[in-house]
Amino acid sequence: MDHARLDFDRTRRIDLPEAVYCLHKTVEQCVDIVGEMLSNGSDAVIATRATDEQQQALAELAPDAAAGSILTWRHRAPSGRRAAVVAAGTSDMPVANECRLTLEALGHQVEAFTDVGVAGLHRLLAVLPELESAEALVAVAGMEGALPTVLAGLVAQPLVAVPTSVGYGAAFEGQTALVSMMTSCAPGIAVVGIDNGYGAACATHRVLAGYQRMAP
Repeated sequence: MDHARLDFDRTRRIDLPEAVYCLHKTVEQCVDIVGEMLSNGSDAVIATRATDEQQQALAELAPDAAAGSILTWRHRAPSGRRAAVVAAGTSDMPVANECRLTLEALGHQVEAFTDVGVAGLHRLLAVLPELESAEALVAVAGMEGALPTVLAGLVAQPLVAVPTSVGYGAAFEGQTALVSMMTSCAPGIAVVGIDNGYGAACATHRVLAGYQRMAP
């Protein structure tokens, strides 16, 4: 292709495949790249941030799964590892779905929990036993971004926090949540960029892959 140089060796180097970031690409470029990866690669194929037009064209390539702006093909074999993706509100679901589908494409079992933000703390506490059985957690939240701090004070598992560009007033398109998560008083939280569900999934995969290597 004259518009892309695909990195088929990335999986060997870092155990993560190259993903296709569709935004700002043409429909034809997206289809070319995904088609090339399906034809000449062997790992999972992940396309993120696809527009409606791109989604329609990519759907003709028969993805294994799709949700919103993300499509995935050729999922890895089950790893036996379990993650939980926790979204504070329904408005955070697009970012949470990007994270969930990426993790599933990488072979992990994922359970999603939606609308368990701290404005109704009883909703989070109700699912806490299920969260405690996961090996890693991803907390997705906008507004003031308090959910990861609360979770990190309740569970021992590795936790990746994702600020979203959702919120009223002084949310500043996710900047408030980002700064809040980065200055959390709960120790050990890893924070990715605003709306970066894909990046959160990659960080969580590295954690889960570490668990697998250390297992007897």
